[in-house]
Amino acid sequence: MKQVWYTVRENVPVTGEVWRMVLAGDTGAITAPGQFLNLAVPGFTLRRPISVCDWDGESVTLLYKVVGRGTQAMTAQKAGDRVDALAGLGNGFDTARSGRRPLLVGGGVGTPPLYGLCRMLRQQGKEPIVLLGFRTAAEALLTREFAALGAEVQIATEDGTAGTRGFVTGPMAGLDYSYLYACGPLPMLRAVDKAAKTDGQLSFEERMGCGFGACMGCSWRTKNGSKRICKDGPVLERSELLWEEQQ
Repeated sequence: MKQVWYTVRENVPVTGEVWRMVLAGDTGAITAPGQFLNLAVPGFTLRRPISVCDWDGESVTLLYKVVGRGTQAMTAQKAGDRVDALAGLGNGFDTARSGRRPLLVGGGVGTPPLYGLCRMLRQQGKEPIVLLGFRTAAEALLTREFAALGAEVQIATEDGTAGTRGFVTGPMAGLDYSYLYACGPLPMLRAVDKAAKTDGQLSFEERMGCGFGACMGCSWRTKNGSKRICKDGPVLERSELLWEEQQ
């Protein structure tokens, strides 16, 4: 973890309630896809945890959904503003176990952290399948960007306005893949875990107090004991999950 002052390069609406923020500055603490930043928002005590969509040596790209007063306040930040962030939080995805043809499953705003993962897998010569689920076509994110990386992209929408009608678990049954990566809301992750054919890693969303493991407010019970989503996660091994013990 490292405290970094970033400069806003861009902060614009993407689709619906989702915005893209590009921050320029030191990205050295970001070492794996699936990690997140904890951003200080003026006027609010608690920081806002936002997953990293992508990064390079000079900037980091975030996609965030406006869900409350804090994220609404973030939309007012403009190019040139300074942002106080805790960078490189969480453990991220491990690409070493992906096999040749991993499956990446994203739901809604759980999609962005899979982009950096997909880019890294493609750089390693892998052939990922990207399966994305949204409520409607108007809410679809990053589909062209994943395709531009050379990934096979499939979409499922609940209302059938794009791709397969229904949930992402529907197309999963007909796919052959070597490993599973997933990120999205808890009900989706539970369903994806149940439908999975292989081992895998799931990235969890959770309300966080501190973001670095001190408050214990985002703990999950696993076969290996209680784990903090902010520090021991947000990525957890599928094999260690104890779904029946979660509230």
